Amino acid sequence: MSNVEAESLALTCGALVGERQPTSVPRIDVLSARDVPLGGPRAMRVRRTLPQRSRTLIGAWCFADRYGPHDVLSTGGMDVPTHPHMGLQTVTWLFEGEIEHRDSLGIHALIRPGELNLMTGGYGICHSEVSTSRTTVLHGVQLWVALPEEHRNTGRDFQHHVPEPVSIDGAEIRVFLGSLAEVTSPVRTFTPLLGAQITLEPRATITLAVDTGFEHGLLVDSGDVRVADTLLSPAEMGYVHPGIDTLTLVNESDGPARTILLGGTPFEEEIVMWWNFVGRSHEDIVRAREDWEATSERFGGIEEYPGGRLAAPALPNAVIRPRGNPPRR
Repeated sequence: MSNVEAESLALTCGALVGERQPTSVPRIDVLSARDVPLGGPRAMRVRRTLPQRSRTLIGAWCFADRYGPHDVLSTGGMDVPTHPHMGLQTVTWLFEGEIEHRDSLGIHALIRPGELNLMTGGYGICHSEVSTSRTTVLHGVQLWVALPEEHRNTGRDFQHHVPEPVSIDGAEIRVFLGSLAEVTSPVRTFTPLLGAQITLEPRATITLAVDTGFEHGLLVDSGDVRVADTLLSPAEMGYVHPGIDTLTLVNESDGPARTILLGGTPFEEEIVMWWNFVGRSHEDIVRAREDWEATSERFGGIEEYPGGRLAAPALPNAVIRPRGNPPRR
């Protein structure tokens, strides 16, 4: 999915400082979401939790949108024209609906609930996303992963994976990236990552072993979920500091609670994120925008999409300045 805000936020995400102290009690920061329209007079609205001023990355995860459930008849569904990406991977995960994906690698895929679709746009790629005519309700998350310096100019790639659900202590877990609950995804990543859907039965409690070197973000889609002494409501994300070896989730609701658990080792490189690009400097962003507007071969094209290309927004009238996560305590 493209970031189609009219005035795209420019961010430099800096390395963190300070030492991590092992602890058995999670420290939780609550990240609230903000509404963002995805363009057009009948814009589909999403709830964005990453990036924001208090937290720009969780591991290499640099972008998190939750959308829906949207009644497609009233919202018009999703129709994101051909747009570019650079220096990142996109992760699409649906709860309901179906999206048609086309990209300049030549991939034509249908994205369905419970199926991971991961697209790599290192040096450059473009794609389009349209909800299909079979979709009546659209509901899911769109996530981005920043590529490390060593791999940020890697070639285009697309991976598809359907994780088998596992049931533990009143919870169903689908691990789409990394390892959790003795399940490991076969999908390749460029930094250590975790991505999983965890659905808790009413009033269920589950304790999971996690990597002590990871920081985590728990995004709540439905229900009220308690992590340690912190209660999270739908669209909120709980940031869990590194240093813990178990994570306990409690569904405080009388109905099922659905969550997305993200994790990874702290991303120590400085990155600049603007519109659909992740670079290392203001000049990287300027060059990528110029290449896209000039219809450069860098991003390729998609002949099958019936609409036009998405134009890049105007650049800010200043050089992007560093802005990172708060120091570790």
